[in-house]
Amino acid sequence: MKKKVTVFGSFVVDLMSRTPHLPVPGETVKGSMFKMGPGGKGFNQGVAAHKAGADMTMITKLGRDAFANVALDAMKELNMDTSHIFYSDAVETGTALILVDENTSQNEIVVVLGACDTIDEADIASVEDVIKNSQYLLTQLETNVSATERVIDIAHQNGVKVILNTAPVQPVGDEVLAKVYLITPNEVEAEILTGICVDSEENAKKAADWFFAKGVQNVIITLGSRGVYVATAEKQAIMPAYRVDAVDTTGAGDAFNGGLVAALAEGKDIWEACRFANALAAIAVQRLGTTPAMPTRKEIDEFLAVHEKNVG
Repeated sequence: MKKKVTVFGSFVVDLMSRTPHLPVPGETVKGSMFKMGPGGKGFNQGVAAHKAGADMTMITKLGRDAFANVALDAMKELNMDTSHIFYSDAVETGTALILVDENTSQNEIVVVLGACDTIDEADIASVEDVIKNSQYLLTQLETNVSATERVIDIAHQNGVKVILNTAPVQPVGDEVLAKVYLITPNEVEAEILTGICVDSEENAKKAADWFFAKGVQNVIITLGSRGVYVATAEKQAIMPAYRVDAVDTTGAGDAFNGGLVAALAEGKDIWEACRFANALAAIAVQRLGTTPAMPTRKEIDEFLAVHEKNVG
């Protein structure tokens, strides 16, 4: 029986500064701290799934530079398999410049994708068997689109359930959407993709129905502190978020997606998986950074035991 999760996506080195306020154009702001560490939507989600207990394979692409060691060192420290990492001799490892307002926890991010924007057909051919032998493929839109579309196609052809996190948002063709088992936009991405402003539960339902009409089987729209809107063929409703004091919301969506696929892969239904993913994200936003903020399975289980009724 298939149990494995494959996470296909980006790796970038996060270069994060905290400031009293986010600068306006032309303004220089004196920051209060700087931190460098592993990041990228794909890598963050892979680490979240791995630490949550998933049998997970990470696929991404690095340059031949010092920043590549940030990824490899993190993976070795976490006992993650590094045998399915691609390398570019021509393009550097990706980077993300992150500014976080230390008072509001809001952020501004500039991503330079580098090597993970150059994944080619030969790279994908080398991991085709890994994808085929997975139960779930989790991917995003932070690598070159041609690569994302190809791995989705391979997964779909082989009965692998595709989870598509539509970040950073860009157009997604109908032929791709028709192959998606579960799509996980946030409210802004959902509006951009569907043209429907997700400002109420009624409009969230309309956006979900738009995805259903394109062939997507299940829809989860993340709503930040309000929780997530979950839509399956049987039921649609908002699942509230856990109440916590956020310190850094940078990796919240990645934490949620990694927790979601980990829970689904161990047999939880979508509703239970969302509860688990909400807990993982709630823990992560109380910590600084992205990958380093992802909690262990023990921490998630303990959080759920204590906060089971502290929602809404």
